[in-house]
Amino acid sequence: MTHSGSVWRAVAGNPFRFLLSRWPWRCLAYLLSTVVLASAAWPAMLALLLFPPVLVLAGVPIGVLERRRLGLLERVPVRSPHAASPGGVGTWLRRRLMESATWRELGYTVCLLSVLFAIDLVGLFVLFVCVTLLALPLCVAAGITSRVNIRLGGSVVDTMGEAWLASAIALPVTIVTVYALCLLAAGQAAFARWLLSPTQAELNLRVEELSTSRMRLVDAFEAERRRIERDLHDGAQQHLVLLNMNLGLMEAELGGQEQRMAELVRDARRQARQALTAIRELIRGIHPQILTDLGLAAAVGELAERCPVPVELDLALDRRLPAAVESTAYFVVSEAMTNTVRHAGAGRITVSGGFVSGRLRVAIGDDGQGGADPARGSGLRGLADRVAVLDGTLVIDSPEGGPTTVRIELPCHCE
Repeated sequence: MTHSGSVWRAVAGNPFRFLLSRWPWRCLAYLLSTVVLASAAWPAMLALLLFPPVLVLAGVPIGVLERRRLGLLERVPVRSPHAASPGGVGTWLRRRLMESATWRELGYTVCLLSVLFAIDLVGLFVLFVCVTLLALPLCVAAGITSRVNIRLGGSVVDTMGEAWLASAIALPVTIVTVYALCLLAAGQAAFARWLLSPTQAELNLRVEELSTSRMRLVDAFEAERRRIERDLHDGAQQHLVLLNMNLGLMEAELGGQEQRMAELVRDARRQARQALTAIRELIRGIHPQILTDLGLAAAVGELAERCPVPVELDLALDRRLPAAVESTAYFVVSEAMTNTVRHAGAGRITVSGGFVSGRLRVAIGDDGQGGADPARGSGLRGLADRVAVLDGTLVIDSPEGGPTTVRIELPCHCE
């Protein structure tokens, strides 16, 4: 709920409560800052008349200030309607000149320097007159009226009775004026928000740009992952294979001649085999070669063969998926099966899925003890984040006592 909406409700509510609330002060501060901003902007605008191309962009800084100034009456911040513009000054200028938001800000600036400035100035002047009349008894008591003639209706107010009469007349007028100024501030804020906020088309464009940027990040991640996999496969793994072979040859050459040396060589060879196995498991966990060569169904089948818990497969995938979709789905299935083996105490795992309306749907279930909660660990939250990158959804149904079902749905355009 915005502050301006609260102003409308407050004005329509209890008058006494409204006058004692913060809203009159906020509204007056907003109107007064309008007059101050317009007064300061007029000389700058006159100077920019010498540079017409720059004058078109004069509304951009005004728009920035106005969106900040709306914080006096708006609880929800007003976002900038401008898209990000990486590059130099020339790129920024071209993009700003092509955006409709720039021209809306220019139109608002013209209104601010003319109509809004005049209306707010008149309204504040009327309020000043009302406050002066309310203060007449104090002025008479302080002797100010003896030095300064204060006229009301053609007559000079110089007695306490006249002062109190004028103050009594001014009181209801002041209340009406305060109400009117609050309505003016709320209406002006709504007008500013309407012109200076992003339109639906601009929001849609920003969403498209964010989606494109996110997909570029996903592609960059996949490329980096494949590079790491290739380096491990062609570099460290091959070196360990050669080391293992050389240690085997050394062990054969030593025979039984140097028992201590042979034991050390056998131990080094065993450690090299363990490191080689660990690297192969790491490569398989990052992105198994079978996933690249044969697709998701074959890769999940290999997972099922290596899983210590019996796995029932029912994946109806007769076509290849985009690489990012295959990688994400495989990662989720792999993590879900790993969590089941480690924590669920299950006797059976089921993996099923297929294509429905252009989307990949996969369900991983088990008959374990349940109780899986994303709030209690980063692993399940990581799965949800990874699926969300592709605009997918992940749902976990895991009541205490089981069973547990993890469902993912990923949009894809099958190749």
